[in-house]
Amino acid sequence: MAQTPDAAPAVRISRLFPVAPDVLFNAWTAADHIRRWFAPGPYTVPDAIVDPRPGGAFDVCMRSPDGVDHRTRGLFVAVEPFTRLVIEMHPGDGDGPPLFRAMTEITFAEEAGGTRLNVVQTYTLIDPVRAAPMVAGAPEGWRMTLDKLEQAVAGMARAVVHGTFEVSRTFDAPAGRVWRALTDPVAKQAWFTGPPGQSTTLERHMDVRTGGTERVRTRWENGTVSCFDAHYLDVVPGVRLVYSYVMHLDERKISVSLATMRLSTAEGRTTLTVTEHGAFLDGYDDAGAREHGTAWLLDRLGASLTA
Repeated sequence: MAQTPDAAPAVRISRLFPVAPDVLFNAWTAADHIRRWFAPGPYTVPDAIVDPRPGGAFDVCMRSPDGVDHRTRGLFVAVEPFTRLVIEMHPGDGDGPPLFRAMTEITFAEEAGGTRLNVVQTYTLIDPVRAAPMVAGAPEGWRMTLDKLEQAVAGMARAVVHGTFEVSRTFDAPAGRVWRALTDPVAKQAWFTGPPGQSTTLERHMDVRTGGTERVRTRWENGTVSCFDAHYLDVVPGVRLVYSYVMHLDERKISVSLATMRLSTAEGRTTLTVTEHGAFLDGYDDAGAREHGTAWLLDRLGASLTA
C-alpha cells in the first residue's frame, strides 16, 4: 500500500554574512560555487547541476567521507536576482527514490555589516521512517553547511577565476542572415536582451568593425544595472568576429573576456560557434553561469531568425 506523505516542522535559519547581496546570491546560483560549500561537515560535493531559472535544475551530489553518494534532485521555483530564491528539493538515499520533499525559501537582505540570509525550509515526508532522522538533523546540517558558505564567500571576495567554454548552434538560415543578426543593431536587439518583461534597455550602441565598439546597459527588475562593453578586435564579414568585453553590475566590474564567433555553412544551414576565455572577478560570475547565459542567448538568436 502506498505511503501517505506526512508533514514535519519547518526549519528557520538566519545569519549575517559580511558580503554584498549579489555575492551571496551568486554563491547559491552557480554550480562552481555550490560544489565548494553545499554539504554539511566533512561531506563534499563532487557534482552539481545548477540552472537558475524557474523550472531549472538544482541537482547536487553529496559524498560522505566513506565514499557514499547522497543525491538531492530539485528545481528552482522562483528566482528573483539578488533578493530571493525558492528551490524545491527531493533528497534521496543513494540513487534511490526521494525520501521527502523540501521546499526551501532563501532571502537576501542588505543591512549594516553585510547581507542577512534567511532560510525557511518546510518538509513533506514521502518515506517517513527513513526520512525522519534526516529531517531531525536538518538544523545542525544547515549550521555546518552555512559555516562552509561563510568560508566560500570569504574566498570569493577579491578572487579571480579563469574559465573557458564553447557553445555551438546550427540554424536553418544562410550565413548572411546569421551575420546580420550578429552585426546589425536592429536585428541584434531582437535577441541580445534580457528575459521579456524582466529588464529595460537604457543604452544601446553598436559599431561592428575592427576597432569598433558596442555597449548595452540594462536595468533589471530589482534595480541593478548591468553593462556590456565590447571592443571588436577582428572582423571578417560572414566568417568571424573576435572581441573583448567587460561586464559591470552597477559600478562593480565582474568579468573581462575574450570571445570569438565563427560561422560555417553546409547544405544551406549555418553553424555559429562561440568560444570565450574569461577572467571572472570577486565571485560575481563563473564560466558555467556565463556558458548557460550564452546558450540561452543563442537560442533566442535562433528564434529571431524564424520570426
